[in-house]
Amino acid sequence: MLHFRPGSQAWQLITLLSIVGEFPFRSLRLLGNERVLKALVTKLSLPQTIRNPQTETEMTCRLLTVTGKSNSKTVRLYKAALPILDWLHPEAYRYYMEAFWNHRFPGDSAHRERNHRVSEALMLCMRAGIETRPYLLPHLQNGGRFSVIPDGSSFYLARDIKKIGQEEMNKTMFTRMVGAIFSHGSCYAVYNTRAAAMKWSGMGEFKALHNLIEVGRLNAGTDRIDSAVLFGESGEIALKTLLESDKSRRLEFRFDSIYHHIYFIPMDGFGVRQLSLLSVPDWKEKLLDLLFEPEVRSFDKGLFEYDACVDGIYILSHLDSDIARLIRFKEGIRNQTGRFEILCFPHQTHFLQEYMGGLVSIKTIGLDAVETELCPEAPSGYPFLPGNTGNHKERRNLFGG
Repeated sequence: MLHFRPGSQAWQLITLLSIVGEFPFRSLRLLGNERVLKALVTKLSLPQTIRNPQTETEMTCRLLTVTGKSNSKTVRLYKAALPILDWLHPEAYRYYMEAFWNHRFPGDSAHRERNHRVSEALMLCMRAGIETRPYLLPHLQNGGRFSVIPDGSSFYLARDIKKIGQEEMNKTMFTRMVGAIFSHGSCYAVYNTRAAAMKWSGMGEFKALHNLIEVGRLNAGTDRIDSAVLFGESGEIALKTLLESDKSRRLEFRFDSIYHHIYFIPMDGFGVRQLSLLSVPDWKEKLLDLLFEPEVRSFDKGLFEYDACVDGIYILSHLDSDIARLIRFKEGIRNQTGRFEILCFPHQTHFLQEYMGGLVSIKTIGLDAVETELCPEAPSGYPFLPGNTGNHKERRNLFGG
């Protein structure tokens, strides 16, 4: 007998499928231990009794079905198991049936690929502590300026954003965007490029951004949106994306012309932790304040993109994984004389060495230390590591600023 407890891996997996419909079998590692998760999916694909400890109700059936081959292998809910959605939330079943055509999925690879991109991005947001369940989030509207979106961090799917617009929005929102993260007054368009270099669709992305700005203005009071989160399998994908962008003949369509800031998040445990940092209120300013004394910071007033100048060394912090800023930094120092340095996490080192060549020196800072100082009151292990606060001077010594 399987006990369906909130927070368990089975509960997380069913919650995920209630929102996205299907999930790529090869990406189960994003939910946790890959071996354990594959064994769980196999178990849930066999008939068994599932018990809800909160209501003491039971049902006997298969929960999951796995179809397809190789990279197209996909995990879905078994039709007879759909009543379990009522155990999650009273609105979960209704949302699922409306979103997925009464449990009917198009068989073409394009729809499946799109669903997989969406589900991977949503899973990473779930693990980072960002609210992703549409049936728990307030509905978006376009009737006026209201404070609809919660102050915390929430992820709205692109398909739900499209539902609030008029016909023009529905036409222009068919881009690579999979959703949007709203967090403490900020908004980030979300993309998932998986294992391929990101290729932007020119004016389609500009139109999608314009529509998202309108959604943010009417629902969150955000009059400006200039940032995106880009998920990719590894730093190698970030490098390929940057090199591909360098070849663009239309600079106005280059991704850093569409979004001034693009935060590349690898699809692994480090990525989940980096994504969690974006959920801290005013996270970027807090991070720079921890790294540098005020008198050495540029405050975006330098002749090129950098964060601080210490002992004649111009320093850029890449702890935010902003690849758009990285492009501007590289372009700014290419014809300059001087000493330049980039601060990064250890797992970013290889990517930066490949992209920057010998233009800069690289200094690393542990992700544990950043989590501890940026959010010391977070619960142990999720989404941040525990730590104790120190005084301001002690924090600066920790980071070597």
